[in-house]
Amino acid sequence: MTEPIEILIVDDDVDFSEGCVRWFEKKGHRVSQTTSGQDGIGQCSMHDFDVVILDWNMPGLCGIELVQRMRESNPDTEVIVLTGEGTINNAVESMRLGVFDFQTKPFPMGDLERRCIAAVERRRLKKENTQLREVISRTKKRTIQMIGTSEPMNRLGRLIDRVALTDKAVLIQGESGTGKELVAQAIHAGSLRADRPLVTINCAALPENLVESELFGHEKGSFTGATAMKPGLFEVADHSTLFIDEIGELPLMLQPKLLRVLEDGSMRRIGSHKERRVDVRIVAATNRDMQTEVTEGRFREDLYYRINVMALDLPPLRERADDIELLVDHFLDKDCELDDDSRRALINYSWPGNVRQLINTLQRASVLADDGHITLEDLPADLRCQSSGSENQVGENEGTLQGSAIPAVGSLIALEREHIAEVLHRENGNKSKAARALGVERRKLYRLMEKHGIA
Repeated sequence: MTEPIEILIVDDDVDFSEGCVRWFEKKGHRVSQTTSGQDGIGQCSMHDFDVVILDWNMPGLCGIELVQRMRESNPDTEVIVLTGEGTINNAVESMRLGVFDFQTKPFPMGDLERRCIAAVERRRLKKENTQLREVISRTKKRTIQMIGTSEPMNRLGRLIDRVALTDKAVLIQGESGTGKELVAQAIHAGSLRADRPLVTINCAALPENLVESELFGHEKGSFTGATAMKPGLFEVADHSTLFIDEIGELPLMLQPKLLRVLEDGSMRRIGSHKERRVDVRIVAATNRDMQTEVTEGRFREDLYYRINVMALDLPPLRERADDIELLVDHFLDKDCELDDDSRRALINYSWPGNVRQLINTLQRASVLADDGHITLEDLPADLRCQSSGSENQVGENEGTLQGSAIPAVGSLIALEREHIAEVLHRENGNKSKAARALGVERRKLYRLMEKHGIA
């Protein structure tokens, strides 16, 4: 049996419409009916039907007007016209309006079901085309790969393989720059939804008043600036995966609406009373301590448990130091080379901004280097400082450290503070530029400044 179809029958012939309802329900489909064109339009404004079967000639609204208003309120719904008084002109006019099929009564019920199934297939293909266009317009091509052979990365890879095959919500936790979006891409690529595009939103990158419109969409005229209808990312990601990055930044007022979609798949666009249903897998990510967010009332506890069905904790780069050289060689400009001192400094650095900071550092060094030859002088001051301090420490404690270049925790904190202050100074206090240079989100930079007491 095919999947159940949501059908609305609009026909003033009560015997015919009730016969249709009994036949379709017996086949397992969900059917509503009305004898009034005006009531049919009202039902379409409140519900998202797959197919509407309507009579062309009914009291009140004529067939052309009824089809026009159906198409305006439900552009994705397919319309099949059945009439006892079919003419070529009516058939041509209905097709011009986008009707899927035009047939005269009597019409065999088995054939009518097959026409409905074909209409739903056309609806599905149109929706997939819309999804692909939306994803192409909203996303950029990504070529970054997950690099690493250390035990933490091997363990993470095994977890991704297991998580991907389920359809449960996943929460990815880790510091800024650890590759949370790459992990989300890997989960989607290994899932049963991989034939559809991954859809992404970053809650920290949007003003609060735009997050709701991006997630749930809006109708034309629903607020100032809403000059056209726009589907939300939940609709774009229907039957696929939606990656919600920085979910800890999601405004509290929107959390109940997100919870409802996760519970039963129902949602409404801004400015609409129509219930829409979507089938979306959620992969969320955060660099916050979500338990603390829940305890302090900034994140709903029920929503936290809903998104945290399966959790992945990403290791920071300092906990997988064996991968640093691999990452350096992978992201280093092919026209550049490192001298021994600069390579040693990169490998021994603690990388508070993780892989993102490493990439930014290599890009900066490749610009500053003479003839593509990167030296210690082309690296940021904090890397040079740590490298120099490590060498001195090795010389003074050669008998015990055996060449280790790992600084104490206190010095790491001091270096982090010094690095942030230096970058802010270099960018003349511009926090957006400083955040980009550090490889962190601007809100993360504010929290780091507060942590270190930087004015």
